[in-house]
Amino acid sequence: MTSQLRLAQVDEASASQKVAEFFRKSAGEWRSQRRYYTLPDGETKEMVSYITIRFLEPGCDELRKLAELHQLSDPGILTCGAEVSWESRDSVSQKKQSKGATMFGVAGSTLYRDRGFATTKPVTAEYYFLESETMCLRTEYNGSVFEEQLKLIGDKYRTRQTIISRAGEQQMIGQYLEKRVE
Repeated sequence: MTSQLRLAQVDEASASQKVAEFFRKSAGEWRSQRRYYTLPDGETKEMVSYITIRFLEPGCDELRKLAELHQLSDPGILTCGAEVSWESRDSVSQKKQSKGATMFGVAGSTLYRDRGFATTKPVTAEYYFLESETMCLRTEYNGSVFEEQLKLIGDKYRTRQTIISRAGEQQMIGQYLEKRVE
């Protein structure tokens, strides 16, 4: 009979492999067409972002610093990660909307970030896979819930959807089509 501990170790190793492969496949330059719907009125905002994703190997300086930022007891615990930088512009006016970067690191089923969507403070998210090409995240802080689904479509495309809720009410939906820049 297989012990529960052994099953948990196998599941954790499998999850680590899936997320590492997902981050590796996501590495590169992307052009992201974004549409945000503010609820309940449905006001729409369209943006274009240029995104750079870099895979972070286990034990690299960035992941060690992220582990320290989260006060994790073992600075080498994060099995892999990604550094994401972006610059966004309004699709209509071409006015610059935002520019920044964030880091992700993985331990078990937790995704550690150096900052959240709407905060510069470190946050964590729980992640899981619907299938090997579709990663789902759930992040909660300051009374808000951020649910995100990222799907790789072949080598050249990704889709993303984010739903932001507060006090059980959906506040915003973001939908993205991302194309790899050659």
